[in-house]
Amino acid sequence: MAKIKSMDKIVQNVKSILGIILTALIIKATIVEAYQIPTGSMEDTILVGDFILGNKFIFGIRIPGTDWRLPAFKDPQQGDIIIFKYPRDPSQNYIKRAIAVGGQTVEVKNKKVYVDGKLMEFPEHGKYSDPNIRSKSMREGLIYPKGAGNRDNYGPIKVPEGQIFVMGDNRDESYDSRYWGFVPEKNLLGEGMIIYWSWDKTIPLYNIFEKVRWSRIGKILS
Repeated sequence: MAKIKSMDKIVQNVKSILGIILTALIIKATIVEAYQIPTGSMEDTILVGDFILGNKFIFGIRIPGTDWRLPAFKDPQQGDIIIFKYPRDPSQNYIKRAIAVGGQTVEVKNKKVYVDGKLMEFPEHGKYSDPNIRSKSMREGLIYPKGAGNRDNYGPIKVPEGQIFVMGDNRDESYDSRYWGFVPEKNLLGEGMIIYWSWDKTIPLYNIFEKVRWSRIGKILS
């Protein structure tokens, strides 16, 4: 009798564990997903070593294994921090700020971004790491499309419908739409929501209290 009760308890525990795993997988596939930030292209809004949660249903839940989506709660908008599959290598996930959407025109003049002729507000924690401004006459070979200018003086370029023009908040150190083009809306994975963990990779693990950036945990992304 005791063996039967013990076996029943094991079965119940296994069911509970499987239920937790299934719930976690459903949440990961449909609601939120965790992402680690490996580069500094979004500094100082998002730092290397930040771990963030992305809202996966806001732009429409992607049905696993297909390109189909459920209806979106909103369309991507200028200023959103978006997570997407890198168009040139969909196995990589990128996070950038949406600068303009389909039908809008982007132009960069002396580092300042204009959308449809209006100056776009610079992100609160954005930065320029290089004080030098590349002149309008300079052409960078890697700029997209060819002949569009350079990092600091770019365009004007009209964004095609169904596409998004993105840039990093660390404007001088961001590999973004200025270099590889637009993000198709079908590549969207979600919107950055909150920093749930953060640590400084330059500090050794044994110094855990200094390694963890406590003040960043719980920060809402904007």
